[in-house]
Amino acid sequence: MMQPTRTNLLLLKERRKAVINCTAILKGRRQALIKEFLQITKPLMQSHEQISAAYARAIDALQVSKAREGDPAIKALAVANRREIAVEVAEGNLLGLRYRDLVRHETVARHLTELPYDIFSSSAWLDTAVEEFEGIVEEMFSLANFEGKFRRLANELVRLTRRIRILEERVEPELDSGIHDMAQYLAEREREGYFRLKRFKGYAARG
Repeated sequence: MMQPTRTNLLLLKERRKAVINCTAILKGRRQALIKEFLQITKPLMQSHEQISAAYARAIDALQVSKAREGDPAIKALAVANRREIAVEVAEGNLLGLRYRDLVRHETVARHLTELPYDIFSSSAWLDTAVEEFEGIVEEMFSLANFEGKFRRLANELVRLTRRIRILEERVEPELDSGIHDMAQYLAEREREGYFRLKRFKGYAARG
């Protein structure tokens, strides 16, 4: 426990001022991160909806294609369509927050002429299914980038909110209480010193 002195009282007041400034800085940073968080949330939700809708269309087209061309033919085409996509994991920076980002060096979606089968001998349903599934993979790459930023921002917002709460609800009240108690103690000691001095002067005047 700090000794109740004028110097320590000033020190406590300086600490309180530093805590208030730190809280203001953290709140400003949190507000900036919330703005970024909201900007990411909307396209993230849109991506989820787009992928769900595209997946439903792709499944419908695939089922019709299976019925028309047969399951063995579709499985053979699926094997022929397998390929590796060049993807690099890179570090991104958002308002000082580091996160991992996916960088593609090629697109997933292909033109009909680039597909590894004769499009003139296949059905339009098969072409639609391939197009939809490749579009889904494209969207999932974009979604992965959004989710990386989303999670990093969400974790940082939780951390900042926790620190702000500790400063506002624990540290600052403790400093306020310490300042109040120390100021009261010093004021009482000054009053006692004043009365002792006054009494001493009275004794000296009578003597």
